[in-house]
Amino acid sequence: SAESGSTMLLYCLLNQMYIWLTIIAGLAVLPFLLKTLFDPYFGQDCSYIFRAIKLGIRLQKYKKKNPFYSILDCFLDTVKKQPNKTFLHFEGTSHSYIEVDKQSNKVARALKTHANLKEGDTVALFMGNEPSYAWIWLGLAKLGCATALLNFNIRSKSLLHCFSCCGAKVIIAAAELKEAVEEVLPTLKQQGISVYLLSEECSVEGINPLSEHITQASDTPLSADLRANITSKSPALYIYTSGTTGLPKAALVTQERVWTASFIQAVSGVTSEDVFYINLPLYHSAGFLIGLAGAIERGITVVLRRKFSASQFWEDCRKHHVTVMQYIGETMRYLCNTPMKDNEKDHKVRIAIGNGVRSDIWREFLNRFGDVAVRELYAATEGNIGFINYTSKIGVVGRVNFLHRRIFPYTLIKFDIEKEEPVRNSKGLCIQAMKGEAGLLVGKITKRSPFVGYAGNDQQTEKKRLRDVLQKGDLYFNTGDLLRIDEQNFVQFQDRVGDTFRWKGENVATTEVADILTMVDCIEEANVYGVKVEGHEGRIGMAAVKVEEGKEFDGASTFSQVASYLPAYARPRFIRIQTSFEMTGTFKMKKVTLVEEGFNPAVVQDPLYFLDPAKKTYVPLTEEIYSSINTREIKL
Repeated sequence: SAESGSTMLLYCLLNQMYIWLTIIAGLAVLPFLLKTLFDPYFGQDCSYIFRAIKLGIRLQKYKKKNPFYSILDCFLDTVKKQPNKTFLHFEGTSHSYIEVDKQSNKVARALKTHANLKEGDTVALFMGNEPSYAWIWLGLAKLGCATALLNFNIRSKSLLHCFSCCGAKVIIAAAELKEAVEEVLPTLKQQGISVYLLSEECSVEGINPLSEHITQASDTPLSADLRANITSKSPALYIYTSGTTGLPKAALVTQERVWTASFIQAVSGVTSEDVFYINLPLYHSAGFLIGLAGAIERGITVVLRRKFSASQFWEDCRKHHVTVMQYIGETMRYLCNTPMKDNEKDHKVRIAIGNGVRSDIWREFLNRFGDVAVRELYAATEGNIGFINYTSKIGVVGRVNFLHRRIFPYTLIKFDIEKEEPVRNSKGLCIQAMKGEAGLLVGKITKRSPFVGYAGNDQQTEKKRLRDVLQKGDLYFNTGDLLRIDEQNFVQFQDRVGDTFRWKGENVATTEVADILTMVDCIEEANVYGVKVEGHEGRIGMAAVKVEEGKEFDGASTFSQVASYLPAYARPRFIRIQTSFEMTGTFKMKKVTLVEEGFNPAVVQDPLYFLDPAKKTYVPLTEEIYSSINTREIKL
């Protein structure tokens, strides 16, 4: 009929129009598709996204389990699958998965009996790298306890602060740290804290030897009912990070967060056949979460060292068939500074996971030691946003992709270095940094990417929250770091902002150092900052000080003070004497000019001093000393 004929004609016209619109739309997106498909990193992007999705599904599965499936449960399953596989190599001795499991059972039973520990308690662990670190933590986890990982370098005021802010009622210390514990013992006793020493005996009243109790305890498994109420949001660890307060802050690490950090090995391509080398301290999130927890997630063998040794590094790798190493910028540089040898590429290391390496050191490392996949990452223990460089691109910490940005929303915003605050527009909102421009990294706080905060420190937790960023009422985590995203969508770390600088792989809080300096009899005020040194990563400590009227700077007393109260990496190596400080409108000490001028005696007109460890004093900084530092005749 005529009606059906006209309908058919209309259908044909509409169909033809649809075909042409499809072709036009296809031509419009064709450049984008071609750019994506011919992107040299497209395959690596896809591989990373596929791994991330698989791991995300696994985590959701664990969270839905009742009871929650923790990293401890993963360890126990691994013990059943491969009981005799070596879990830890340490100083010539190997410990299998089943052996570590039994040792942790003994620890749990000893602490349950003698320290009356129960689910929900927090215990502080004060010790260096050794196998017992692993089985004490696992033993505590079997009781449903959270563990606070104390930096074994801290002393006195800092030690007490770190201990008290996590709410721990028990401290377990290594035998070699007995004197450090004795220093604060009166306060611990006053607070009713139970103190245990990993020793057979101890004559000090108030310090209880623990080793014999562990030896005598049964190694039979403990009931899972002891930790029946643990969920994905339960505290698992407290890991300490320096900030602007001057004292370390206890970042609360939940059970879910332990899983997330442990997946970094998997994302980096580590398999169950690899051997992982840990020479970073276990009180750090890198050594503990990425290294130890990651090894449990993969079911692999760990080679553990007390501390990093450049001279022994490759020998260890060859001896134990290490395939995956950890690093920080300084350790990579130390390796490149070792004398060259003929067998430098004679090893099985295929992956290096870490952060903070300079591009020139990165290239030198690859040239000298072979084709190692360097997985440079950016993350903070307490943060809700991180990146990992899953490509072969040198000098970047990650790469922007749609999945990452969708799951963990973040942005870079313009930041005023002088005022130390984000730049805002007339509406009071932050301004996003342009592509290629350095900006402050902020991560949106959501249910999927939370910011839990710091234990016992609501003020510092609130300081890390940034409101009204892109919309009124939104909430972001302020990383305190400047990053930039280039035209190829690679993420590059630029610098830290605020009162913290990084030296020897450690964060140094300037306020804490200033507080220690002003305790010296001759020093009235101190302005602490970090300065660049040619050929070194990070910034080394320097302080501008004002000497009290009628007194002279006492180099020996100042040395004694910083050596007694600060770890080596936090001690200011340079002192600048000033008669007055330049202040901001809000009475903050200005540092920008001081940082720019550094410690060059040809530039700085004020008296300069240099910390001389051999003479145990601060000596006048001469042109000769300055030259020796630049030529590396003087080691920093």
